[in-house]
Amino acid sequence: MIGKANRLNTVEEYYFSRKLREVAALKAAGHNVINLGIGSPDLAPPQQVITALTEALQHPDAHKYQSYQGLPELRQAMSDFYKQQYDVSLSPLTEVLPLMGSKEGIMHISLAFLNAGDEVLIPNPGYPTYASVTNLVEAIPRYYDLTWSNNWLPDLEALRKTDLSKVKLMWVSYPHMPTGAVATHKLYDDLIAFGLQNDILIVNDNPYGFILNDSPRSILKYRGAKDVCLELNSLSKTFNMAGWRVGMVLGKSEFIDSILKVKSNMDSGMFYGIQKGAIEALKCSSFWFASLKSVYQQRRELIWQLASKLGCSFNPESAGLFVWAKLPPGEKAEPFIDKLLKEHRIFVAPGTIFGSNGEGYIRFSLCADEEAIKECLLRLS
Repeated sequence: MIGKANRLNTVEEYYFSRKLREVAALKAAGHNVINLGIGSPDLAPPQQVITALTEALQHPDAHKYQSYQGLPELRQAMSDFYKQQYDVSLSPLTEVLPLMGSKEGIMHISLAFLNAGDEVLIPNPGYPTYASVTNLVEAIPRYYDLTWSNNWLPDLEALRKTDLSKVKLMWVSYPHMPTGAVATHKLYDDLIAFGLQNDILIVNDNPYGFILNDSPRSILKYRGAKDVCLELNSLSKTFNMAGWRVGMVLGKSEFIDSILKVKSNMDSGMFYGIQKGAIEALKCSSFWFASLKSVYQQRRELIWQLASKLGCSFNPESAGLFVWAKLPPGEKAEPFIDKLLKEHRIFVAPGTIFGSNGEGYIRFSLCADEEAIKECLLRLS
């Protein structure tokens, strides 16, 4: 027998990969399961994006290998987007690197900056991939607590009182996934100071900034950020392009150069047509964001009704593509969602997949149309 690599002992198959097989089996058996667990937008991208993709197929270079750094006009469009939407100035030549989805960036950044034994600060609750990738590169996950009582923001003073000598990198993500918490101006300033004081690279994962959020922000806007921060962003949620796999990492040239050393050994460039479509997406006017907000507002109000029917509480001020809901006292997340799936054929995500501080919570996705959510309400009547 050829044994697997030891690093695989530190990670498990992604929860949704396993759970969706169960959902698929129920559907194959004739059950109408409504999926409110996954954050995969069901809406179409802007029409001009699809047009740009199809027209690009006729370009003589469309089917060739592309640059590891992306088309110059794509980097320019990303730079322009950051200037227009966040008031952040970035050089398209040296401070912007297109990615095949921001999830790819988590691996690239980790490979570029972490050695075996380095420690990584990871939010609890938070995106599970941060910990999985940390383990795969043989660094050490070190979780920091986010709690309802502290509005799901990190307690940096508590972290300062601990030994940070081995910490090399800190993952943050605001608007926060899964809770929808929005960072304050003070938090960004404090994170930058924390990174500078302790020689810790702060990476803000920012794919939800334009979903039900009136004040999109980038950590790179704040004083001193480029000295110690990177930011990941994505077109997946903002422009309904999850399957296109278009993201970006942004920061000072020295950081970007290090990431490019990894990326250029991992892929052979993004498909030309996808890049051309992404350029058009980044040019979208404010009308696009307004229409997206309108759809998600209506869905969220229905999800709030659903959460209330289940006896859950939630924060109506949260942002992003999900509703993070607190279960009734005494309820455990995984038995609760299993019962909901078994008895009502409704699938939602248990908070525990995002960390131990997710116990007692569930997460609803807004990536289902109003009729599907209304059907869920009928099933609970």
